[in-house]
Amino acid sequence: MKDSIDILIIEDDEDINRLLCTIVRKSGYSPKAAYSGTEAVIHLDSQKWDMVLLDLMLPGLSGEEVLEKVTKESNVPIIIISAKLEIQSKINALRAGADDYIIKPFDIDEVSARIDSCLRRYRQLPGGTTAHEISHKDMMIDTNAKRVTVNGNEVKLTAREYEILLLLMSSPHKIFSKANLYESVWGENFYGDDNIINVHLSNIRHKLAKANQHEEYIETIWGMGCKLKS
Repeated sequence: MKDSIDILIIEDDEDINRLLCTIVRKSGYSPKAAYSGTEAVIHLDSQKWDMVLLDLMLPGLSGEEVLEKVTKESNVPIIIISAKLEIQSKINALRAGADDYIIKPFDIDEVSARIDSCLRRYRQLPGGTTAHEISHKDMMIDTNAKRVTVNGNEVKLTAREYEILLLLMSSPHKIFSKANLYESVWGENFYGDDNIINVHLSNIRHKLAKANQHEEYIETIWGMGCKLKS
């Protein structure tokens, strides 16, 4: 588990909270459950978080009040997960500082993909700092310059190849399904055609191998997806 990424889940329904904790845990992150707005504030005041998943209809303080508190005091990314269908609720939440809005009932893979996408945009580390360099073995990504190097030598990637590699490196312990990769990088629903993902992964592997033929960076987990090779 990637213990450095801590996600606070604020949801009063125990079954939904438990499901979200499972999604977060399987994505390689550390979940913490809160079941009311009041309990959420206690956790928010006692620890710095890398992300907040927030329901709007909560006992105690409302989700809107919690959202206001979080956005006033930090820049932690916030994903609203709510049964409120009205477009105005979504507009209000996004204008108030939420980064994304997911409507219940939700798709498990979509939630996982949106968490990865949001974390990738923020690229936060503990303490709220921003990671400008992400490394794995002798490979490094400079996220400011969008530059990939292996053993100090630059590897030229296309924009999609770069986003896929960055996603893998941002969550090095997570196994990404083809749906995870496609929905996170392309921002569209995945309909089962994995050819485009396979081509991009093959291109990335080929380019990295040219830079260092003695090392393997991406591992295929058969029947599940792929991840960085440790």
